[in-house]
Amino acid sequence: MRQDDRHDERIDLDSSVGYVLKEAASALRAAMEDALRPFGMTITHYSCLELLAQRPGMSNSELARGTFVTRQSMNTLLQQLERDGVVARAATPTAGKVLPTRLTAAGWRQRERASAAVREVELRMTRDLDEAGRAAAFRLLRGMVAALRDDPSTDATG
Repeated sequence: MRQDDRHDERIDLDSSVGYVLKEAASALRAAMEDALRPFGMTITHYSCLELLAQRPGMSNSELARGTFVTRQSMNTLLQQLERDGVVARAATPTAGKVLPTRLTAAGWRQRERASAAVREVELRMTRDLDEAGRAAAFRLLRGMVAALRDDPSTDATG
């Protein structure tokens, strides 16, 4: 194959959805880090608190999956959050080795402040979209995730 023939197989970064999506994810991460820094939080720390606020009793493994980190990293974070009085875990497992985790009053206060800052980032990111545009963007992104995971239960049309 000649080098000129391979040119057609290249991704055009100026029109690549994947490239722009990665750029958006990087910009979102940087904006969230900036918003969370005054609270002394990382994105994983905040995500853990948000998940526990919405789904109390999650296990270490569930939290790790939900925050996109390893179980070992989540366990380290949970130990620190427990020492800081932000989360509480059962002293004994409820099922197998699972130690359900919940937010303490201090955890709820931390999450509330950080959640407002993160919401401002999301509003800034979508400021040029009306409600229908935000809903469409959400459906499209969910559809992309489902397509990459080969999950037919979610599509961009629904």
